[in-house]
Amino acid sequence: MASSIGLSRLLETETPAASLVLDPLNADALIAEISQKLNDPNDPPDLNILAERATNALRYDIGDARLYSLIGEIKYRQGDKAGAYALFDHAQELSQTEFHALQRSIAHSVERGDLSKAVGKINTLLRRWPDQFSAVAGGLPIILSSQDGYTAVLTAIGAEAPWRKSLFSSLTQDPQGLAFANRLLLDLEESSAPPTANELSAVINGYISQKEYDAAYRLFLFSLSDEERKLGGYVFNSTFEPVSSGKPFDWQVRDQSGLEVTFATAHDAVEGEGGATVRFLNTPVKNAALQQFVELPPGFYRISLTASGRNLKLPKELFWAIRCVNPAGEIARFNIPEGTYNRQNLRQEFSIGPGVCPMQLLRLETAAIAESWRFRYLGTLLMHKLMIERISS
Repeated sequence: MASSIGLSRLLETETPAASLVLDPLNADALIAEISQKLNDPNDPPDLNILAERATNALRYDIGDARLYSLIGEIKYRQGDKAGAYALFDHAQELSQTEFHALQRSIAHSVERGDLSKAVGKINTLLRRWPDQFSAVAGGLPIILSSQDGYTAVLTAIGAEAPWRKSLFSSLTQDPQGLAFANRLLLDLEESSAPPTANELSAVINGYISQKEYDAAYRLFLFSLSDEERKLGGYVFNSTFEPVSSGKPFDWQVRDQSGLEVTFATAHDAVEGEGGATVRFLNTPVKNAALQQFVELPPGFYRISLTASGRNLKLPKELFWAIRCVNPAGEIARFNIPEGTYNRQNLRQEFSIGPGVCPMQLLRLETAAIAESWRFRYLGTLLMHKLMIERISS
């Protein structure tokens, strides 16, 4: 008998019907089998038979919240919504975190306009089931469209609800969600739990994905601290101070084999030479390692770099490029020279036409197409300052 029960437990998830043959009183197997039948689109179940089986199981386990929730789902599909919601409520009295009953109760609260209650139940569900955010994501636009619902969400995430990160990630997928996310960020700024750099970056990147470049840049400027505002300019942090937040309009250092990138102030750097140090490790180097988005209005510009080189060997070129984000295309580039030199000034003039390129990407790149060991980069590049300034035509 004990071996049959043990084998039944082993089979209850994958083959619940076989599990029930071994142990007809296995409630987990019964719930799994009825759930499978309810969710089988190719074989509509007999709801009356399923309801009878679930009700009979209550005689042996009257306190199992899942059974009440399952019977409630059957009644819901039979059209008895009042009876269904009564059973969902009872299931939650037995277990506040019964997953299916919570889902149905959240949807019911949204339908009735009781949005504060809906958010409370979402909070309960996601604290117990943090990986199930997608189960409630569809109702959030309706909730956030109401002032009561919006206030309830703001209160929850201001109290560090564990689903806060998932919320911002979900809202960045479409323009309506981005508007809600932006408003939440602004309101959180004055709270005891202000926006994190990751949350701000997620929304900024969302605006960029939606091609709402002005909104992305405004949010970046809004997110700057008083100290960070001192680093402002067409190129943010043009002297490569070691304070990178990783936001799109700040420096982004990407993992790249074959080189190391470090930022240092003049006070902390070797020989008092502050800036960004790129050390090549005598291997092939492909793609970019350092970049930031910039927003340059139409006009004429000069990009200039003050740099020092230490035994630089650049077999397939190393250069700064300014690229248009949409439509994609190169606007300007200038090469970094090989060899050893001290504080050399490099510059390049370029222009952006009206309506041609609303946002740009500034990126340090190599000209390597493939990672061939015939083309190995070696030496150290120290960039003291990189700036873009507007000039007269």
